[in-house]
Amino acid sequence: MEILAFGVQADERPLIERAFHGHDEIRCLDVFLNEDTAPIAAGHEIVSTSVNADLGAAVLEILAAGGTRMVAQRSTGFNNIDLDTAERLGVTVARVSYYSPYSVAEFAWTLAMAVNRRIVRASTRTRDFDFRLDGLMGRDMHGRTAGVLGTGKIGEAFARIAHGFGMRLLGWDVAENPACMELGMRYVPKDELLARSDLVTLHVPLMPETRHLIDAPALKSMRDDAILVNSSRGGLIDTAALVTELRAGRFTGVGLDVYEAEAGLFFLDKSLEAIADDTLARLVTFPNVLVTSHQAYYTADAVGQIVEATAKNVLDYLEGRRSENVLVPRS
Repeated sequence: MEILAFGVQADERPLIERAFHGHDEIRCLDVFLNEDTAPIAAGHEIVSTSVNADLGAAVLEILAAGGTRMVAQRSTGFNNIDLDTAERLGVTVARVSYYSPYSVAEFAWTLAMAVNRRIVRASTRTRDFDFRLDGLMGRDMHGRTAGVLGTGKIGEAFARIAHGFGMRLLGWDVAENPACMELGMRYVPKDELLARSDLVTLHVPLMPETRHLIDAPALKSMRDDAILVNSSRGGLIDTAALVTELRAGRFTGVGLDVYEAEAGLFFLDKSLEAIADDTLARLVTFPNVLVTSHQAYYTADAVGQIVEATAKNVLDYLEGRRSENVLVPRS
């Protein structure tokens, strides 16, 4: 059986081929799954997709009509999948429920420190042999307050690093994490966390309840000199509201690895095209904003775990087993 994998990055391809070696043939495509590319999957019982795939009702209808019976998504998030439609069509859906939390937590800290210490601006200057320090002053993280929204595995890993910096810890989540509390974290309401934190980081899943968790009122409640980092899902922040606050000169720095309208942009080379997204175009012009292309998870360790779990999900499907990774079971 040949499995079709969409949205495969060049660095990811050998890991995927190695993970599936000896089990099934796998064909890797660099194009992303959407309504235009879905017909390519005709005749393939199993397809594997990336985090930015479009798995809405229309795409699932095309896949099912072409004979696809299983979708193995190579990510933890699944807000891009219409699970009700998949169930109606009899399409099994699985995701990767766990991979290295350190990849995302460490990258979130990379963003935080890069905007705090003006690393991008400093690097650009030195490439032009401009060695002035004007405008590059940062501040110590030691003794300041980190607010962690979402204290699961990734949030806990972030908190451990913050604890190593000597920071005070505030947390917000539906359930308290004892490991975070052992680090000295105090759980508080979201509004209090935003008002008191020097650094705010987001590590919650994107669901209807969390969409625009950081909206205009939430942004206004934050400190003017706060640092905001999002390495989870773009839809957690109302980006238009964020641009409004940035235009008012607020925030020491904002580090975004995700963007709410990133589908069709991130992971692709758009350097020779005019970007029609005015919000993103405005966002990247701010000197205190750093935007990266959804790469927080992108370490050999994490991607290796993701593709191994994906291969196991496929094998479980073929052998009729069900694991915690299954979102829509085999009918």
